[in-house]
Amino acid sequence: SWAGLILRIGLGVVMFAHGAQKLIGWFGGNGFDGTMGFFTQTMGLPWLAAFLVIIGESVGSLGLIAGFLTRFTAASFIVIMVGAIAMVHWPQGFFMNWFGQQSGEGFEYHLLVIAMSAALVVIGGGKWSMDGVIASWLERGKEFRNNR
Repeated sequence: SWAGLILRIGLGVVMFAHGAQKLIGWFGGNGFDGTMGFFTQTMGLPWLAAFLVIIGESVGSLGLIAGFLTRFTAASFIVIMVGAIAMVHWPQGFFMNWFGQQSGEGFEYHLLVIAMSAALVVIGGGKWSMDGVIASWLERGKEFRNNR
């Protein structure tokens, strides 16, 4: 569907920017070492969880843009965003810190990511996805084996 394509490209681009901050320090981020230090030392996350968040948001978002492992990546984004809300953003309330009057950011962005990700879990990657290409290859292979 077109909806899957639109959702995965939009979500993938936005999540890539966040992942690039964490992995390589783009867009004012701390890069891998800084983010790992913050997640493990300041927030107390196990290093594996911190590593998976960084890789999920960066490499996973590129996979999402390509439509590769769409449902898995979208489900992982839901887990990451629920964790971010629960561990960091809940006390700040719903709204982002538009006017610099809160002690941190609210969770409205995270809810949008969860909603978009949930839609992708349900409908898949849509048009021009690698998942669709792989499914087509598997189906052709199945037909080939059945016709022999």
